[in-house]
Amino acid sequence: MQPALSVNNIIKYFHDPETIQVLKGISFDVQPGEFLALIGKSGSGKSTLLYLLSTMDTDYEGTIQINGTRLTGRKQNELARFRNEHIGFVFQFHYLLPEFSVLDNVMLPALKLGKQPPEQIRKKALELLYMLDIKGHEDKKASRISGGQQQRVAIARALINDPAIIMGDEPTGNLDSKNTKVVFDIFRELARERGQTIIAVTHDDEFAANCNRVIEMVDGKIVGE
Repeated sequence: MQPALSVNNIIKYFHDPETIQVLKGISFDVQPGEFLALIGKSGSGKSTLLYLLSTMDTDYEGTIQINGTRLTGRKQNELARFRNEHIGFVFQFHYLLPEFSVLDNVMLPALKLGKQPPEQIRKKALELLYMLDIKGHEDKKASRISGGQQQRVAIARALINDPAIIMGDEPTGNLDSKNTKVVFDIFRELARERGQTIIAVTHDDEFAANCNRVIEMVDGKIVGE
């Protein structure tokens, strides 16, 4: 089976104020439907790695492939389109547009991609919101729902284009323990039932312990799985 993500010998330097090597030869594959946690203390390089995997930062040595497509060396406009189509993002803060409705927030990435007619996108967005238990809130402004609901809307938005991978950067970092469990259960269900590949950077040991697989980083290296 072709890996959902293949990372080969990634090396990354920061040059300001002095040159330091932050990633030191990182290599691993992630299989479709795998729910992977990236853990490590602050400064271990895990968030830097996620940023590279997300194609936002292209200044590195080594290669990154998603679903067999080599992303290393591609132009920014190509990467922007690839990101929108193949990667879903869930951050610590939901980054919803507060003045837009819940439904509009979910539809936006698909409208931008322009592969389906708006009516079809609307139908799919509603299905995702209902699946994530946001029924009845779709016409509310995003600023008028609770933090836990906002994060579920962010997950629906991440899923709208059927991404190859969902990447989470501390996706439960702003949530209380009850909502953390809700979000974790959603991710686990997506991996199990829909074969969704998920990579999440987390400081939450309990969250990580319940994932399919954990990669631990120290000083820019993988030290354990």
